[in-house]
Parts: sequence; structure tokens; C-alpha cells
Amino acid sequence: MALIVKTALADQIIDVLRARIVAGDLAADAPIRQDALAAEFGISKIPLREALARLERDGLVVSERNRGYVVRPLTAAEAYDVFDLRLKIEPDAVAAAATCLGPADVEAGRDALAALGAAAAAHDGRAGALNRAFHMALIRPGGRPVTQQMAERLHTISERYVVRHLAPAGRADRALVEHAALFEAWSRGDAARAGTLSSAHIAATLADLRAEFERAGTAP
Repeated sequence: MALIVKTALADQIIDVLRARIVAGDLAADAPIRQDALAAEFGISKIPLREALARLERDGLVVSERNRGYVVRPLTAAEAYDVFDLRLKIEPDAVAAAATCLGPADVEAGRDALAALGAAAAAHDGRAGALNRAFHMALIRPGGRPVTQQMAERLHTISERYVVRHLAPAGRADRALVEHAALFEAWSRGDAARAGTLSSAHIAATLADLRAEFERAGTAP
């Protein structure tokens, strides 16, 4: 049973529900049982509804008439859209950030990379969230608040697709190599190479997902 502290209640509920959605513990396209969750957390439905409304804005759940909130299913169309947008935004943002790094920025990126590597090696369910944290650590020093907000939203939506992408054998190892090379170029301030590696990394993930959806016969 998840324990919820009474401070920043909605934020804590969001963290718990997001982790369950990314891990697949809350089934896609099935109604979210608010009564059961409220009883589990020991809360009223008010903060729970606030959390679900924010998760809907993040693109993880959707409110349907006569069904309430349901987890949005993974779709090829959404995956293509999200990763295409990441390709348009992220490489330039990473390259721009690489030109204005301080020691604290490099250390934060290194720590995020290490945490992601440890989680991926252990097949930890937090790998999706830690992948987001690593990529955002490479964008944040650029000081572009609107770009950061857009990138964070895209990463929030793409987390479940990242977890799906990493599931086949060998994918996590390849991702670790790509992340390490990206971090090395970025931490040296090599903006051109960092941007190129960021683009290649996102494109490779999208290509793998596209192939999976095509094999499953669910590609648009």
C-alpha cells in the first residue's frame, strides 16, 4: 500500500499514479477506480481528482463520459508525433545548453546519467523517469523556460514508450552507450556533436518503435 503524506498531497499522488501508469500497473483504457485509490491512500476524492486532472493535462489519462478517467492507451500515432516533436526541439536545445555549462550543470548531468545507468542495469521501473531526468539535465542549462516546459511535457508523454522501447534484450545496453557519448560531447561544450548525437539517439528510438508497431500491425 502506498503511503501518502498530507503535505503537497496532489503532487505526491501524481508521482505515485505516474509511476504506476509508466510501469503498466494501471491498465490502459480501463477505468481508474477512484474509490479504491482514495481508500488506499486514505484521502478524500478531492486531491485525487486534482491529481487526475493534472495527469490528463500531461497526456497520461483521459476523462470519458460515463467512464471517468482512464489511462490513455499507447498508440503508434502518438509515439510518432511525440518523437517527431522531440526531434524538432531537443537537439537544438541540447546544443544550445552545451555552450553555457558551469561545473554544477556538468555534475548534475553526470549524476543523472549514473542514476539512469544503474536503474537500466537493474531493470528498475524508474528507468523511464530517470531517462527523462537525464535528458532534461542536458536541456536545462540553456535557460530557455518555454523550451524546457515543452520538452518536459514531451518527455512525460514519451516515458511509457521509452520503457516499451527498452524492454527487448540489448536495447538498454545500446541506450547506455548512446547516452554516455551524448553526455561526453555535451559536457565538453561540443555543441555541434551534442546536437547530432541527440538527434541520432531520438531517431533510433523512433525507428525501433515504428518497427515494433509495424510488426504488431498497429502502425497507422
